[in-house]
Amino acid sequence: MKKLLTLALALTVTASAAPVTLTYWQYDFATKVSTMNELIKKFEAQNPDIKIKQETFPYDAYNQKVASSVPAGQGPDVVNLFYGWLPQYVDSGFLQPLPAKDFPTKQIESTFVPMVQTSKINGQYYALPTSVRTLAVFYNKDLFKQARIVPPRTWEDFIAAGQKIVKGAPPRFSVLGFGIQPDGQDYHVVREVLVRQFGGVPFSKDGKQVTYDSNAGVRAMTFYTDLMTKYKLGTPNFFPGNNSYRDAFIAGKVGMIIDGSFAIGSIEKGAKFNWGVVPLPVLKANGVRGNFGSYWVNGITKNAKGDKLAASVKFLKFLTSEETQRTWLDAVGEIPAGRKLSGTAALRTHPVYGPFVSALPFASSTLFVDEAGQRKAWVDAINTVILQGNSPANAVNRAAAEEQKILNGYYK
Repeated sequence: MKKLLTLALALTVTASAAPVTLTYWQYDFATKVSTMNELIKKFEAQNPDIKIKQETFPYDAYNQKVASSVPAGQGPDVVNLFYGWLPQYVDSGFLQPLPAKDFPTKQIESTFVPMVQTSKINGQYYALPTSVRTLAVFYNKDLFKQARIVPPRTWEDFIAAGQKIVKGAPPRFSVLGFGIQPDGQDYHVVREVLVRQFGGVPFSKDGKQVTYDSNAGVRAMTFYTDLMTKYKLGTPNFFPGNNSYRDAFIAGKVGMIIDGSFAIGSIEKGAKFNWGVVPLPVLKANGVRGNFGSYWVNGITKNAKGDKLAASVKFLKFLTSEETQRTWLDAVGEIPAGRKLSGTAALRTHPVYGPFVSALPFASSTLFVDEAGQRKAWVDAINTVILQGNSPANAVNRAAAEEQKILNGYYK
């Protein structure tokens, strides 16, 4: 009888120790997915009582997939989101605040880079990143060598370099001087960088009012669209697909692109030529530096309760740890979100990472209330100039009107 009781107790303990399974979602970006697969193996080895099931989806369908699944009690327990989507996800009740005892606000703000504070909504943090991003110029060293030119430091030099590299003319380019792509990172360059470099600001301090419908906004739109219409450095959608500009660069058909640090891994794996990175240019007239900072965050959905919530907290701590940040830097190329790691001399002086890290102090991180809608307002406005011959002034007014409607709908 004693033996039977001991066996029964052992079976009960074994049954109660069944692993907790968490579902993790992110969009389908090759280097991110493969890196996460390796991280999950490491986490599961450290936490044998927790299993992680990663599921990925195409970027264009990802946001809608999350929005339709979580309210139904399906989908992820831990989810990877663009920080600009957070207001919508919080308002819709998709996410739960990070437990304050596990993620104290003071600790977050002392250990993470400042831009992470845009993840704090109504005084609470709902998500945290592993890494952050800024923008820089990737350039083809071989094409620059052939043209006997050096990497640009100013926008004026940028134009001159592109003109020496470009081959052909619209619509029959064979090599682009600049991989222009409004729906890539370019619209951020116009609104978040050029507007400031021309002396303006894109939004009011509280983020509720569009302020780029100004002389600075018109000059920014004019400068950017002139790269195609006046200087003929390139054309949108030179290659097919959402990442046209980057794919064309990797194929050796583009002299320069503006992209985020997240592109390092893809370019490193795909490019068969010598390439380099330099900071975003400045205007000769004033030398004002500017950049756009962004990041993806991991949050815990309302689906995670009880043991799943406790496991999700463990997983999120693992994803934001210094060790994971180092792994993400090496494999994906994104800058560590922690102040300590991103501030090292080795990163600041690194030939590839350095230009991105050096931009952190002056990188603006706008909080979007409808990232997709606000992006569309700008991309549509830019396209009216480069594809339909609209004036930059009219295009800026159009973007401002559309974006203000979105802001009004959210805040009022």
